[in-house]
Amino acid sequence: MNTSIQLRNHIPLAGAATREPCTGDESSLRVSLGFTPRWYNKRLGIDFSRPWHEDPVYRYESLVKMRSHLSEVFPMIPYFSLEDRDGIYPECATISSVYGILLISMLYGIEPVYMSDNWPDGDPESRPSKETLAALEPFDLESHPVMQNLLKQMDRLEELYGEIRGYLNYQGILNIAMKIRGQELFMDMIDDPDFAHHLFAHIADTIGRTAKIIQARQRRSGFEVNLLSMSNCVMSMISSQMYEEFILPLDQSLSKGFDRFGVHTCNWVADPYLDSLRKIDKMGYLDTGLHSDLPRMREMFPDARRAVLFMPTEIESMPIHELENTVQKVAGEYAPCDLVLADIENTTEDQRIRDFIKLAEKYSLQ
Repeated sequence: MNTSIQLRNHIPLAGAATREPCTGDESSLRVSLGFTPRWYNKRLGIDFSRPWHEDPVYRYESLVKMRSHLSEVFPMIPYFSLEDRDGIYPECATISSVYGILLISMLYGIEPVYMSDNWPDGDPESRPSKETLAALEPFDLESHPVMQNLLKQMDRLEELYGEIRGYLNYQGILNIAMKIRGQELFMDMIDDPDFAHHLFAHIADTIGRTAKIIQARQRRSGFEVNLLSMSNCVMSMISSQMYEEFILPLDQSLSKGFDRFGVHTCNWVADPYLDSLRKIDKMGYLDTGLHSDLPRMREMFPDARRAVLFMPTEIESMPIHELENTVQKVAGEYAPCDLVLADIENTTEDQRIRDFIKLAEKYSLQ
C-alpha cells in the first residue's frame, strides 16, 4: 500500500468537506465529523456573514470559541482540541472554509450571497454569458481582486500567527462549471461539445494554478501542503462515458501536478464510475455512499484512503442495533476507511453522535 499519496477526509469547522494528508496513524474506522454553520450559530452565536470570510482576526477568534466548545462536547475527537503555542492556537490561524465552496466560481464573476447562519451561496444572476465564457483567456490570477483579497488575508495570518494553515475547497471541474453555467451546461455537452471542452479546460487550468499559488504561499509560511482534491458531487448527473470524454483527461492531468490527489464523489452509488476513476494513476482518496459495492472499491483502490458517507438524518432515525450492524458491515467490507458524518444540524443529538463514535471505536479494534 502506497501511503505516501494518501489523503483522508477533512471537514474544516463550519466548512464543506475537503481532504488533508494522512499521518499514518489513522484507525481502521476513523470518524470525520462536520457541523453546519447553523449548528455553531445556534449554540455559540457565531455570525458567518462576510467578515467571517474576509477578516482573518474575526475568523480566528470565532474558531477559538468553536474549537473550545467542540473539545468539551466531543473530547474523544483529537482534531477538535486546541493546541496552545505560547498563546497562539495554530489550527485557528487558517484559510479553511473561506468563501465556502465558491472561491473558484468567484474568479469567474459569481457574486457570493453571505448568510449569518449558513455557507455563502452564489447569486445565479451574476453568471457570465456563454459568449463571455467562450472568449475567456487564462486568468491573470495574481492581479485578480478575489485572489488579491485572499493573499492579503494570508499575509495578515502570517504576520499575527506564523504559519498559514488550512485546506481550501477548490471544488471540481464539473461542479464549478455547473455553478457558473447552471443547468444549461448539460445541454452544452450535447449540443455544443467544443464550448464545453473549452470551458472545462479553462476551469481545470484555473483550479490548478490557483491551488499552486495559494499552497506555495502557505509553504513559505512554514505550513507544508501539496495536494488537490476534486469534488465531483454532480458527476452522477452525467454518464461514465461523458465523464471519460469531458472530465477524466483533465482530472488525470491535474493529478500529476500535486504530490497527493483524491476524488470526492458525494453520497451516491459510485459503481458506474469506478472503472473510469481507476484510470487516474495517483488516487490517494475516494469516497462514496453506503449503497455502493464497497468490497469492489476496496479491491480496485487499495492505495487510496477510502471513505463512506453517512447521512445525519439516517443516523438520527436509525435504531441503534441497525446502526451497529451498518458500522460492522462497513468494517468488514471496506476498512481501513473514514466514516464521514458531515452537515450535522442541531436536530441530531450529541449523544447519538457519541454512539456513532463508540461503534467506530468498537469495530476498529476487530
